[in-house]
Amino acid sequence: MPQIKFYSRPAVPMEMHKVKIVQQLNLLPIRERLAKIKEAGFNTFMLHNKDIFLDMLTDSGVNAMSDNMQAAMLRADDAYAGSETFFRMRDKLEEIFGIANVLPAHQGRACEHIIAQHFVKPDSVAIMNYHFTTSKAHVTRLGGRVEELIKDEGLVTKSDLPFKGDIDLDKVRACIEKEGVENISYLRLEAGTNLIGGQPMSYENMKAATDLAREYGITTILDASLLQDNLYFIKVREESMKDKSIREITRMIADLFDIVYFSARKFGFARGGAILVRDEALFHEMEDLVTMFEGFLTYGGMSVKEMEAMIVGFDESMDMDVISQGPQFINHCVNALDSLGVPVVTPAGGLGAHIDARQLMSHIPAEQYPAGALTAALYLCGGIRGMERGTMSEERNADGSERIASVEMIRLAFPRRVFTLSQTEYVIDRVKWLCDHKDLIGGLRFVHEPKTLRFFTGKLEPIGDWPEKLMEAYIRDFGEDQ
Repeated sequence: MPQIKFYSRPAVPMEMHKVKIVQQLNLLPIRERLAKIKEAGFNTFMLHNKDIFLDMLTDSGVNAMSDNMQAAMLRADDAYAGSETFFRMRDKLEEIFGIANVLPAHQGRACEHIIAQHFVKPDSVAIMNYHFTTSKAHVTRLGGRVEELIKDEGLVTKSDLPFKGDIDLDKVRACIEKEGVENISYLRLEAGTNLIGGQPMSYENMKAATDLAREYGITTILDASLLQDNLYFIKVREESMKDKSIREITRMIADLFDIVYFSARKFGFARGGAILVRDEALFHEMEDLVTMFEGFLTYGGMSVKEMEAMIVGFDESMDMDVISQGPQFINHCVNALDSLGVPVVTPAGGLGAHIDARQLMSHIPAEQYPAGALTAALYLCGGIRGMERGTMSEERNADGSERIASVEMIRLAFPRRVFTLSQTEYVIDRVKWLCDHKDLIGGLRFVHEPKTLRFFTGKLEPIGDWPEKLMEAYIRDFGEDQ
């Protein structure tokens, strides 16, 4: 959708929908927010949703459904085996991606589990443009390792490079030659790259990378969870694709890969997932893992009502008017923060706005989790729940030392069709206030640290009394009731 022009003022993102159902929000007074973040161990994952004003933790499973999606849920066939709902979903996925063999799973990490169980062996290497937390954890749990071969410029937070998720082809070839083809479990490309700002890949790079893998006989896998955003960016940023429809681009991408998987908590606007396997023999080799870990092959751990909603959501994900709104709202937020001097990842990617906590919180050592501290501070000073995407989200090295993340960010996700422009302006205002009071924010340390995926359920404590000092500064400017 081209941005709608305004006659009397600068253009702003326009919602291409009307609101028919609302859910009331609650903004706790700041002293109560301080108590809540302390109870949560300064980990926003551990907050109760009732204590949050704007939930920007993720877009996973919290996107707003359309009227057509909700209506579709009423036709669900809840048979344990042979559900017609599954066959409708399978047919829709084949229509869009051109792959007939579909393995259902309850969400994206379940897909990753099944893929890793089949392909990953001890000491094997999974090549990725960049990892996602769960995609890496599934590999390392089985004794494999991940090689992240994104182009160096992809890790430069502030730039104008349109496709910062592109993989470095020279690095890929060098890795294959060094490790040996027999030791490469697969090439996984994530479109777009979640942990570096939702940055997209170009079609040209995907094609070159999969051609290279095919030259060596290496299995190619697409993580399509964030595909809808990536499709938007290919359409508007890649010159050779501007005359293609979203459906045409999707099919061209799918044709490059042996396996396509996704979380429908993102792609499809519902709650579920699926693995699409091109080769029928490989499909049959993997199907027993679904029945063992997920459920029967025609529901895979999903609610059939959600599956019916997904079918409609897949079609909506092929609509440029639908998939453009998220990136346009994110772009508005990023550009506004950038103009106010807040260090953000540019150009704006998908999924959410990303603040460069390494730059903003440069006074906090990396081992004290600057992005985690900033995330807790934003909840304290706005009731806004974001997500740490930095060193806290990494796993420790084998010797117990911290693995310092390549990028240290706080992500402010924009669930689709959820937030209004005025709520976005509130977020911009509170982030700017925090930026101007950044020196009051200190570090964190773990008091409960799970071995794997610690950022989900770990608990921390502040180093010093900085939350109280930050709260007092906030009260001076806004009062106790906000």
